[in-house]
Amino acid sequence: MNITYVWAITNMKMAPSLDGLTDVVTNVQFNYTGTDSDSGFSSTFNGAYPVPPPDSADFIPLADLTEAEVIAWIQPIYPMDHPNEVVEEGIQNQITPTNEDAPMPWAPEPTPVPPTE
Repeated sequence: MNITYVWAITNMKMAPSLDGLTDVVTNVQFNYTGTDSDSGFSSTFNGAYPVPPPDSADFIPLADLTEAEVIAWIQPIYPMDHPNEVVEEGIQNQITPTNEDAPMPWAPEPTPVPPTE
């Protein structure tokens, strides 16, 4: 597999006041998506990470943060073995499915819903 990874921040939690600073980010939620250029399949790991308390010397107010800055906080401290495994497994399962929903032979067929006009 030849996987390219992309980060996206999906949500943040904050403390209105912490250690004399205001609007301090305390938790970051993110998507970590990998796309395999060989197969074209992609898979996403959804993660969250508590942000360490800020240093007042390099504190960036919430209103001034960019997504790239928040990603730069997470990348060096988040353990990436598990997210990489989840993404790779998700792609591999699309290439060679091993856990698809199976039909239940005893269950009635669903009744088709007529289209509405």
